[in-house]
Amino acid sequence: MFTGIIETTGIVKKLKPENTNLHITIASSITNELKVDQSVAHNGVCLTVVDIKKNEYTVTAIEETLNKTNLNNLNLNDEVNLERAMKLGDRLDGHIVQGHVDQIATCTNVENKDGSWFFTFEYDKSLGNLTIEKGSITIDGTSLTVVNSGENIFSVAIIPYTFEHTRFKHYKKNTVVNLEFDVIGKYVKNISKYSI
Repeated sequence: MFTGIIETTGIVKKLKPENTNLHITIASSITNELKVDQSVAHNGVCLTVVDIKKNEYTVTAIEETLNKTNLNNLNLNDEVNLERAMKLGDRLDGHIVQGHVDQIATCTNVENKDGSWFFTFEYDKSLGNLTIEKGSITIDGTSLTVVNSGENIFSVAIIPYTFEHTRFKHYKKNTVVNLEFDVIGKYVKNISKYSI
């Protein structure tokens, strides 16, 4: 379980395909605090640490994960958002995030608002996910509030701190991101399908 508050970013140092899996080696400032078998969210994708060497650690993404997320677009030296699993009893500063990406989206617009930024994203509505204004959304693992919401499009406002300390500073038109929709909203939506 995660909160969507990005702790730090890491840099992709090695990408090693093995059958349909991809081993991803990351250098980060939190590597010395990690242990094998620990869960870490990478751009919002929960992956298990399988190896640690000095300031680098390795995780493995399986084919299903690669097919449903933007991890299959990673290149050497790319920056990734990182968050370790929350500790029981900690403050929940973001919202409840599972690290299970629902689908990807494409950035359609970036607007500089003289001190903040508005990012607009479009996603495939056929998968049945939705956003609501003032509701929660996770973009590449970052917990955010939806500003504007349409049938398959939404916007978020980004403050300078988030812009500088996450991958948002690299986003431009056509950037592909991972989305995890609000888990409570997903339960309510599914329950309502079966209501009489």
